[in-house]
Amino acid sequence: MAHEETQTKDLPHDEIKYFEHMKRAADLAKIDLFLTARSEYRLALQYRPGDPEATMKAEECTRNIARDRKKVLIVVPIIIAAIVLVALLVK
Repeated sequence: MAHEETQTKDLPHDEIKYFEHMKRAADLAKIDLFLTARSEYRLALQYRPGDPEATMKAEECTRNIARDRKKVLIVVPIIIAAIVLVALLVK
């Protein structure tokens, strides 16, 4: 952490904020918190409008969010069916 601070301490405020949001977003994406990561990438874009890396990463998060929603739509009905089956067998 101290190494990062020495690298960014001489940067303008906007650049420091950009790097903070990009780092936070990358950390969130690593643990599959894509919705929050996308928000952080969008915040980074406020400090560097049109930045290709932040834009690409935000779009990647959007794709991952859509993928995860599809998984939920597949898994939830299976879980519900299993619960109903167990309930019927218990009676």
